[in-house]
Amino acid sequence: MKKTLIAAMLICCAALSYGQPGRIEVHGHRGSRGTAPENTIAAFKQALEAGVDYLEFDLNMTADGHLVVSHDRFINREICLGPDGKKIEKEIPIISLKLEELKKYDCGTLKNPKFERQIPVPGERIPSLKEVFEMVAKSDIPAAKTVRFNIETKIVPAETQLSPSPAAFAQAAVNIIKEYGLTGRVVIQSFDWRTLAEVRKLEPKIKLSQLTEGNYIDPEILALSKAEIISPWYKWITPEYIGIMHKAGKKVAPWTINEPAAWDIAVKAGADAIITDYPADLIKYLKEKGLR
Repeated sequence: MKKTLIAAMLICCAALSYGQPGRIEVHGHRGSRGTAPENTIAAFKQALEAGVDYLEFDLNMTADGHLVVSHDRFINREICLGPDGKKIEKEIPIISLKLEELKKYDCGTLKNPKFERQIPVPGERIPSLKEVFEMVAKSDIPAAKTVRFNIETKIVPAETQLSPSPAAFAQAAVNIIKEYGLTGRVVIQSFDWRTLAEVRKLEPKIKLSQLTEGNYIDPEILALSKAEIISPWYKWITPEYIGIMHKAGKKVAPWTINEPAAWDIAVKAGADAIITDYPADLIKYLKEKGLR
């Protein structure tokens, strides 16, 4: 009964299409990493308050099979404290910990030195995917009614010991997405096209995004994963490249862009969405440009 109610709340008023003509969508990178501890409930709430279209975050899996929200496959020693409240001295793979053990780490007290405006939220823990979905379902923030989710599977082909297989990763994610009735509000993204291909086999309604970094990627390569979206590092986007992708029926959502000068590049190149650590700033910028 509880899950049915939550699913109904999440489905309410959800937009099923990706993007609207003349409107650039905003993805809150790891929530609102520039202003709150990344990939925490606090960061996601700030992103919702800013009015994002998408909450962007990353997934790993614990030793007992729970999907949890963390960009790193290890406990990040720069931003997390150990169960004893002290600095972490060695690398601890997330996949080596059970969920109960993972929850003992404080990932909100330490300020990320890369973000001057970030305000610590002591006691924030690494949330599970289910906790994020339930927070959004129960939120009274207006954006929560329609917000979508851009979720990255953290997997590296040569490091199989640090993540589940592409098939197991995809199955676990799809199971939870279906449980919460969110197939029409989720994008799964990955640098590893194999995970995307597995998601497509399991649930065609979930949109896919192919991440790329220091390279171009041909539309023919995208056919392997059947991704509807290409998500390149913003320094590799050009109007010509985005034009090619648009002709191939692909949307373009560059990452991670935090300055007006760089936002200008994405806007002029014809990007459909922008992934940013400062969603409130980006939304203000786009409104001034008449793009929201």
